[in-house]
Amino acid sequence: MDPETVTYIILGTAGGVTLGAYGFLILVPTLGAYGRIWEKLAASLLTLFVLAALVGSGIAAGLIIVYFWDSIIGVFGTIAAPMPP
Repeated sequence: MDPETVTYIILGTAGGVTLGAYGFLILVPTLGAYGRIWEKLAASLLTLFVLAALVGSGIAAGLIIVYFWDSIIGVFGTIAAPMPP
């Protein structure tokens, strides 16, 4: 399989897991906490700020890892085992 395809599969799976966790852990309890339709709608819209914070923190963590990757490898050593001669 092409490495680019593997990357797209991983990113798609991570996005699906994130949206599933958002729906199950944040949106469903929010909808169950209110009785009126307008309250449910307003609370659902406010949960989008939580989703934006989750996505933003994930992007920030990814950028930090990419930026400091050489230092991370220096601390923990190489990820892959050395190739035999």
